[in-house]
Amino acid sequence: MDLKSSGAFSVFIAYVFWGLLTLFWNLLGDVNSVYILFQRVIWSAVFMGILLLLSGKAEKIKAVFKDGKMLIRCFVCGILITVNWGVYIYAVTSGHVLDASLGYFIEPIVVGMMGMILFKEKLSKAEKITFVFAMAGLLYMLLSTGTFPVLSIVIALSFAVYGAFKKSLALEAGVSLFMETLCIVPIALLFTLFAESKGIGAIGVLHGWSFLLLPACGIVTSIPLLLFNIGVKKIPYYLSGIIMYVSPTLQFLTGILFFKEALDTNRLIAFAVIWIGIAFTMYEQIKLIIKDTKKEA
Repeated sequence: MDLKSSGAFSVFIAYVFWGLLTLFWNLLGDVNSVYILFQRVIWSAVFMGILLLLSGKAEKIKAVFKDGKMLIRCFVCGILITVNWGVYIYAVTSGHVLDASLGYFIEPIVVGMMGMILFKEKLSKAEKITFVFAMAGLLYMLLSTGTFPVLSIVIALSFAVYGAFKKSLALEAGVSLFMETLCIVPIALLFTLFAESKGIGAIGVLHGWSFLLLPACGIVTSIPLLLFNIGVKKIPYYLSGIIMYVSPTLQFLTGILFFKEALDTNRLIAFAVIWIGIAFTMYEQIKLIIKDTKKEA
């Protein structure tokens, strides 16, 4: 397997992992969603801290603590990713997997808009068409159902803004994730103590081996992120754009097949309109892959 193929495989596995995480979070469906969120923060920090120490990167962590501006940026990123994780976990554990899926379908489009507005990046013709279809799908959902997909929009916006902040954060992925979660750990620990004292934590809900699901939160959070960051450096960025849609598609399918969520006609039409728009960008990116392959040959 060449460098590009191994990179694509790593990114693909990361997105499959993220797409199937709905099944894992559902195992914790009886636990308070805010409690799960903060367990994810705590155990992600623990897992990444051990990994960084074993890989001899303690000095890089110390360097961040000496840079006040970098610490503030890490804290802001920590808040944003915590909001994203929290809303996603709430959506899954409260029976709104399809809303979570829609959020991650919309997210690349929001990223494109932010790139255009904040970083003066230019969208291709296909990306503009995708944006128009996405807006049409959301508008149709709003008018036909009389409800605004709040969870979907918060998921998309929080991750898009997080990504924008990450552009200015000159840290490698592992160090960045550790510092972001570490900044939120004090809040997470305080909430954990509060929740257990009020009887709304994991004690009394989880039993025996099921308590291992809590430290597993850190592992299932960190591994796909590491796989993604390993793979994305080996492949053209437009290729990761195609693979990106694996995750929300799997979330959509698990919502229908495993959680038996109802997909009414109006939501189906809205999803279909958004998918049609996405197809334009995917077609454009596939042409770029073919062109790139011919050049290498």
